[in-house]
Amino acid sequence: MLAIRLHATGGPEQLRADDVPVPAPAAGELRLRVAAAGVNFIDTYHRSGLYPVALPFGLGGEAAGQVTAVGAGVTDFCVGDRVVTTRAAGAYAEETLAPAAQTLKIPPGVSPATAAALLAQGLTAHALVTDCGPLRPGDTALVHAGAGGVGRLLIQLARMRGARVLATVGSDAKVALAREAGAEEVCVYTRDDFTAAARRFTAGRGVDVAYDGVGRATFAGTLDSLRPRGVFVSYGNASGPVPPFAPLLLAQKGSLFFTRPTLNDYLRTPAELQARAGDLWGWLAAGTLQVRIGATFPLRAAAEAHRALESRATTGKLLLLPAG
Repeated sequence: MLAIRLHATGGPEQLRADDVPVPAPAAGELRLRVAAAGVNFIDTYHRSGLYPVALPFGLGGEAAGQVTAVGAGVTDFCVGDRVVTTRAAGAYAEETLAPAAQTLKIPPGVSPATAAALLAQGLTAHALVTDCGPLRPGDTALVHAGAGGVGRLLIQLARMRGARVLATVGSDAKVALAREAGAEEVCVYTRDDFTAAARRFTAGRGVDVAYDGVGRATFAGTLDSLRPRGVFVSYGNASGPVPPFAPLLLAQKGSLFFTRPTLNDYLRTPAELQARAGDLWGWLAAGTLQVRIGATFPLRAAAEAHRALESRATTGKLLLLPAG
């Protein structure tokens, strides 16, 4: 079968199309034929070496498709079930393995592409607004990259919780997308001073919570956008990792709280996964949560998909379609 693997770290040119054996599921695992694989920034961190992995490495953790085999002890899934997971062992492939305990059945009426577009980013947004930087009615939130996959979901979930949202985007072309998601104000951070915008948005006080997946380019401004005892949720490194800083800086900026979450720590048990995903499926069915697929690529064009994602000119979710 075809699988996109990494034999050396570096740029997108390091992604290689390999012919590998179809894997056999071990106990507790299932195998699925991949209909859609999510392209996420963590994949680029693995590729670049920012997050070290053992090589050769099968890229991608997010896959949706149909079960083709089940391992010993798996009782909740059958061959033919439509499933989605964020824990695939190489989602950039025609078939992949995943732990049954971290896999979900796709609800009726939801396509594999929609499931793959929603799960990782939706679970991330859910954990961020409910646990990492929990929002209450009347709170104010700063959401960076508000036209991106996670950003648009964050805006929608923040509004569901009764918060007001100031979003930043990278260009004028993206302003409408952030507003459609529910942002009350939108700032083009590549041109405008988003810290000043945050102060105006809150009558000088500063926002209660800031969700920053951009990293290095926005770090200093995000600190200055928060109110005293505000919460800085740093969940990504799209522009590069946040520079090292002394804890004293948080005291100097108003006794701020800083957290750097990873999704797996907010999906510690199957019950937690089921609960978060259940909310997402329910909101999707009710039409209160909108998922945007920004672009799709055939499997062999994985390098092109990485270049598109890292250009930060994309909107919504990027998917690889192995049958495309």
